[in-house]
Amino acid sequence: MAVVELFGTWFSPYAYRVIWALKLKGISYEYIEEDIRNKSPLLLQYNPIHKKVPVLVHDGKPICESTVILQYIDEIWPQNPLLPADPYDRAVALFWIKFADDKVYLMSKLYQADGEEQRAAVKEWLEMLEVMEENALIGGKKFFGGDEINMVDIAFSFVAHWLGVLEDVVGLEIFEPHKFPRVSSWIQNFKSIPLIKENLPDADKMSAFSKHGREMMLASKSN
Repeated sequence: MAVVELFGTWFSPYAYRVIWALKLKGISYEYIEEDIRNKSPLLLQYNPIHKKVPVLVHDGKPICESTVILQYIDEIWPQNPLLPADPYDRAVALFWIKFADDKVYLMSKLYQADGEEQRAAVKEWLEMLEVMEENALIGGKKFFGGDEINMVDIAFSFVAHWLGVLEDVVGLEIFEPHKFPRVSSWIQNFKSIPLIKENLPDADKMSAFSKHGREMMLASKSN
C-alpha cells in the first residue's frame, strides 16, 4: 500500500490545495505540520531548492510546488479527475491555473503594503477579480469547469477564503459581491462543498495571527 505524507502549514493556501485534492481522490495520507520559522531537517531535505511547503512524499519520493503536486496526484490516482479529458478543455483549464498561480503574490503584496503601495495592490486585486468575472466564469457555470469542482477552482481558492481574511487584517473591503456577482456565486458554491467547508483554516485564527505579524512587520519598516 502506498505511503503518502504531506508537509504543510496550517494557514497555507498552497497546502490546502493539496489537502483538498487528496480528499477529493479519497487518498489516505499523513499530515505533518511545519513551523515556517523553524523548518524541519526533513522538509529541507525533501525541498532543498525552495525550502517551502507543501511537499508531498509518495513512497519516499518528494514532489514540490502545489500545482505540480496536483497534476501528479491527478495522474497517479485517476478517479475523480481534477482536469478535463478533452485536450482543448484541459488547455483552457491549465491557462486559468497558470493565471491564478501568477496572481497569488497579490496576497503578500497587500499584506506587506501600506499607503500608496497598498492602493496599487488593491487596484491589482480588482483587476484580477474583473478578469475572473468577465472571462473565466461566463456562461452561468457553477464552477470554473461546469457543474463539478476541478483544479481551476482549487487554484483560485485564495480568492474564496484567504482574501476575506486579508481584508480584515488590512482593514479594507476589496471584494464587493454586487460588483462581482459571478465570483460571489462561485465563492458560495465552492465553500458549500462539504469536503471544502470541513477543511478550511479558521478565519478568525488566521486573522489574529496575520494582524500580529503585520503589525510587527510595519513597525520594523518604520524604524
